[in-house]
Amino acid sequence: MTDLESSNNLVQRYQAVHSEVDTLAKQHQQAVTLLAVSKKHSAQAIAEIHQQGQHCFAENYVQEGVDKVSALEHLDIEWHFIGPIQSNKTRPVAEHFDWVHTVDRDKIAQRLNDQRPDERSPLNVLIQVNISAQESKSGIAIDDIAALAKHIAAQPKLTLRGLMCIPAPLDEAQLKTEFNAMHDAFNQLKAQYETVDTLSMGMSGDCALAIECGSTMVRIGTAIFGQRN
Repeated sequence: MTDLESSNNLVQRYQAVHSEVDTLAKQHQQAVTLLAVSKKHSAQAIAEIHQQGQHCFAENYVQEGVDKVSALEHLDIEWHFIGPIQSNKTRPVAEHFDWVHTVDRDKIAQRLNDQRPDERSPLNVLIQVNISAQESKSGIAIDDIAALAKHIAAQPKLTLRGLMCIPAPLDEAQLKTEFNAMHDAFNQLKAQYETVDTLSMGMSGDCALAIECGSTMVRIGTAIFGQRN
């Protein structure tokens, strides 16, 4: 495959995903942001998708993400960090990203606030919820959202924007139950905080169901970029 063919395929995949998300959003009469998950894909591929009008991109690995932010700083891109955050990696996240989807404890929120540069706007934060109660996954229980939300909302350099989840592989009925539980939790949080407007829920395999259940942001990687390098 030539570089041109590869580029054309990338653009075609992006346009198909964008069209599908737009159609689903209109069908359910809600605004849905498409987040292009670019981990393990090149800065060039990101730039090509950006040329098509895509503004929001997500990275899972701190150093890889920071390198891409620096390489593409001339472009108007909103960068989201969606990977696990270790305490020793909060500074580069606080310094380089616009959003973080994976805050699940007070300590991480505090470090992100303390390390956010004064000249940057507050860091947009989503609380990660372990909706499937998987021992191997990050995130908090729904019952613990209120306490963490209160802590985040009190930080001057953080803005609480909502919730995120990565459910376990489930059949559609179970998945719908968990997505609906997330939507209920999101609505409760939204009623308490005027800054809350985002429910990050749904990936390539369950995007349609997530939007049906009230997602306002879907995280799509493989369906846009193809298999990882």
